[in-house]
Amino acid sequence: MNAIYVWGLAGALGGSVVLRVEDHDRVRSRDEFERAILEDLDWLGFLRTDTRRTRQGVDRQSEHDDVYALALDRLRARFHVYSCDCSRTDIGGECYTGRCRDRRVPERPGTGLRLQLADGTEHFDDLLLGPQAQSPADQCGDLLVRDRHGQWTYQFAVTIDDLRQRITLVARGADLLSSTGRQLRLARMLVEAGASPRRPTPCYLHHPLIFGDDGLKLSKSTGSAGVRAMRQQGLSPPEVIGEAAAAVGLIARPRPVSAADVESLFTGAFEDEEGLRTR
Repeated sequence: MNAIYVWGLAGALGGSVVLRVEDHDRVRSRDEFERAILEDLDWLGFLRTDTRRTRQGVDRQSEHDDVYALALDRLRARFHVYSCDCSRTDIGGECYTGRCRDRRVPERPGTGLRLQLADGTEHFDDLLLGPQAQSPADQCGDLLVRDRHGQWTYQFAVTIDDLRQRITLVARGADLLSSTGRQLRLARMLVEAGASPRRPTPCYLHHPLIFGDDGLKLSKSTGSAGVRAMRQQGLSPPEVIGEAAAAVGLIARPRPVSAADVESLFTGAFEDEEGLRTR
């Protein structure tokens, strides 16, 4: 589903796609997951149909440890970064209460690192969902930037990547909507700390998800085999894309849509400010 929005919007807007493998979590990341995703994208035609829309090569977060480490050093010099030994059980929910903020926990293996977030609201206009207001300090508390296994977190790595890669439009699933405010806040802090030049704030679009019969979103990381299963059933790439597009209302009913034609699903959507919200 995400590929339809990413390549479709890039085509409609005359942009290009940055193919990024977010393998910051080395415990959960698997080479076979990456291979399966790239194979599916290639079979569907997104990697082959229009190479002008895809920047060459795959950018992997696991290859940029030095970039993230330097950004952390800059944040330490400007803001309050502290060690945290809280487990998920200690936290008890998504919002961290700041338990370790003033405890001076020694930085050692098995402890994470958090960045203190000030109060305040982040405002942004989602191209599909409309105006949004989020308060990161209330939603998640102080932001975890490195986990207890010594790995960079999604929020930290992806924010730095968007800055260094000059990303102007982020299209992702609605399950990540709550991440946007904290990433906007972190991006500003990275700029203030001198960890990145100032960049234009990206536009965001959070699209609907496709769920399986078990009620879970289709995902390689959870063992879902949506594209692979449809391929084994004999469906062609345009038929698979058409089924997915219909499932989230991009088209009224399933019909074949090739990877080269997904941009037609979005052409004209930006003619007025309400464009995408009415689709």
